[in-house]
Amino acid sequence: MNLAFRNEIAITVLLSGGAIADVKVEPRSRPPLTRLFAGKPAASLLPVLPRLFSLCSAAHQVAYRSAVEAARGEDAAPATVRRRVTAVIAERLTELLRSLFVGRFALDGARAASVRAMMQAGAVLCGGVDESGSDTPRREAVRQIKSALGELGIAGEDPVPSSMLAAYLAGLDGEALSPPMAEQSFLTIADDLDIITRLSREGADFSDAPDLHGRIPETGVWARRVGRQPVVPLGAGAAERLKARIAEAGRLCAWLDGSGQDHDDGAVASYRLGTGRGAAAVECARGRLYHAVELDEGDRIVRFEFLAPTEWNFHARGPLVRSLKGAVLASGRRGQDAVRALVDSFDPCVGFSLSFREAAHA
Repeated sequence: MNLAFRNEIAITVLLSGGAIADVKVEPRSRPPLTRLFAGKPAASLLPVLPRLFSLCSAAHQVAYRSAVEAARGEDAAPATVRRRVTAVIAERLTELLRSLFVGRFALDGARAASVRAMMQAGAVLCGGVDESGSDTPRREAVRQIKSALGELGIAGEDPVPSSMLAAYLAGLDGEALSPPMAEQSFLTIADDLDIITRLSREGADFSDAPDLHGRIPETGVWARRVGRQPVVPLGAGAAERLKARIAEAGRLCAWLDGSGQDHDDGAVASYRLGTGRGAAAVECARGRLYHAVELDEGDRIVRFEFLAPTEWNFHARGPLVRSLKGAVLASGRRGQDAVRALVDSFDPCVGFSLSFREAAHA
């Protein structure tokens, strides 16, 4: 089976008079799951999912299992649901830390060792979706992550003022890019039924370029931060978004080691849509992920659709475009670096290319 597809987003920023006149986004191509798997037993897809989705693979597995159970009319046991939520949150923490530290900084020997120790502990933390047993390995992994974060200059939910990360955030010069006061819109669990109904009915026509009656909401760390604390700055830049990522990592550590409050952001939700039809939503690192499945009487796949957070955040009229269009930026490399930092702070689940052109030459 050939699973190749174009896994990159192409972003072109059109400039005019020191401002961003427009932003063109060419989305990635996505695997046609119904065409690939129609007629195959539902259970046969589970080992394939990590090959299709190397990032957030646990979230995809949880979403798929939950959607299939809903289609079968089954209810997962509370202990199973709890293990799945724990797996999703553990993976969310590991992905947030990876995007914060891996490839972002030039690390000296001690800091590089701390990052390696942190990611190794994250691998232990994400060891399985439905594994049962003692909490001891998980708590030890979280302890190691917190220790490594302390060595890297993060205490609780904030960077230490003298730390490498604090210096990096301070270097994200707000004067290099002045984002517009764009209208903000955020995806929430209240949107689930509308989304999964459209996804189940329209398939790729909806998931390739989703909208909610013309609204293209943002999902992910910043949306979750707004849900917890609605009074937020308009035109949030890269530094604010990265600070939100740091704060969430601290909260997830506290939840996983048992010292934080119970998680209440709808980490895993499943929906029964009728005979043989089900869907699930999972709040993963980059935002809300959806799976929708339809099974025949032999428990074989009839349809399988998914909608990832990247399709909202990097929509042609979506949150990234709204955050850039109309922004004023410094000339030359400084302004371009500020744009790249903002794009990176939206944390796409695939790579991206970024180019700049004068609007008159586009």
